[in-house]
Amino acid sequence: MRIASNEFILYVADQARSTAFYRTLLGRESVLEVPGMTEFELSPGVKLGLMPEQGIARIISGPMPHPATAQGVPRCELYWLVDDLLAAIGQAKLAGALEVSPVADRDWGDRVAYFADPDGHVIALAKVVEG
Repeated sequence: MRIASNEFILYVADQARSTAFYRTLLGRESVLEVPGMTEFELSPGVKLGLMPEQGIARIISGPMPHPATAQGVPRCELYWLVDDLLAAIGQAKLAGALEVSPVADRDWGDRVAYFADPDGHVIALAKVVEG
């Protein structure tokens, strides 16, 4: 299978709230914002999508539980290597992210701070430790 591009979609309770959160966190505007989907380009060929739980529930409910039943339960982790970790942590705090675990050197060789977005999705902001 050849994958031409990548989009990772988070199911969110409130599209407008999550759009505002990620706009502040990422420090950029969305490339698409329509009822039912917001997209942010993270890098060429990689997008982060925000889809309301109600929209995806119409597609998956029945065989799968309604996404709202897991509201606030960590359902994924966005692990982002950043150039300036302290600035990224500042942006997370400015966006209103919940600090889950403060910045620390982790045993796999990265310095990482963990946050949660308004829906409980975990965001890891990381930098490779030199040395």
